[in-house]
Amino acid sequence: MLLLSRRDVEQLLDTGQLVDALATAMSDLSAGHASAPPRVGARVPERDAVLGAMPGYSPAVGVLAAKLVTLFPHNTDRPTHQALIAVFDARTGEPVAVMDGTAITEARTAACSALSIRLLARPDARVLAVLGTGVQARAHALAATTVHRFTEVRIAGRDPARAAALAADLKEQGLPVRAVESWREASDGADVVCATTRAQDPVVRRAWIGPGVHITSVGSSPHGREVDDATVASALVVVEHRSTAVLPFPAGTGDLSEPLSRGLLDTAGIVEIGELVDGRRPGRTSPEQITLYKSVGIAVEDVAAVGLVLSAARERGLGQHFPL
Repeated sequence: MLLLSRRDVEQLLDTGQLVDALATAMSDLSAGHASAPPRVGARVPERDAVLGAMPGYSPAVGVLAAKLVTLFPHNTDRPTHQALIAVFDARTGEPVAVMDGTAITEARTAACSALSIRLLARPDARVLAVLGTGVQARAHALAATTVHRFTEVRIAGRDPARAAALAADLKEQGLPVRAVESWREASDGADVVCATTRAQDPVVRRAWIGPGVHITSVGSSPHGREVDDATVASALVVVEHRSTAVLPFPAGTGDLSEPLSRGLLDTAGIVEIGELVDGRRPGRTSPEQITLYKSVGIAVEDVAAVGLVLSAARERGLGQHFPL
């Protein structure tokens, strides 16, 4: 059995390779070959928290794995999302590895948003707005700028000091970044908007965005919404997995299930990102079209990252081996 720590995983993951691996895995899922059942969760009501279980298999990637992930939104001295992943031999079912899943969750979520930017953002997109100041905000800013050249990156959050601190950090990474005062100011004139919050009220509003914007939204909450109805109704909506995304939290998201229940969204019109990868469904059809990639996080994304981590660990001799 191979044990890989968070530090190991962080050293072994490459964003560019991960975006490409995700394209393969998402195409595999949309073609009906991969398996990623909807997430199930055990609630911890006194902490407004949940423990989710996410098994997945992709024959194209050749990985069978299961992630256990917790969401404890009130954590302040440690991450709100924490996870571990167990990996099994896809031929025999034998357990072969256990690894940190927190770094993988962070990286694969941002990398799949970056894949959507590569597929759907206008070629002339120059201004990136990142809504949020947590680990996903940082990861999204870095991942987005690996797939597209932006001349300006804006950071907005509820706490101006945290927005300024994140902007300063990203500036040290070489990004052309500045902190702004509000969600609206960040979105005004932006070409790509990445929402990474746990908002109770939408931080992406149709009145704040212009034509041709590509939006990525990864925030999820049992009680709130990150994107307003008007944006969802006017956009080409792209998801990881159609039948999963429209379910209620914790498997899906109210950002889609609520407008769907009110007739503002048609399931048949929702496009899977894997269908864009393999060309079975069209993406952006005009420069003015608004596009929305709404992520709920599915196990095939973890599987894609696990495949890269395991391969790199074996090549570089990282990790600890122990008998089970």
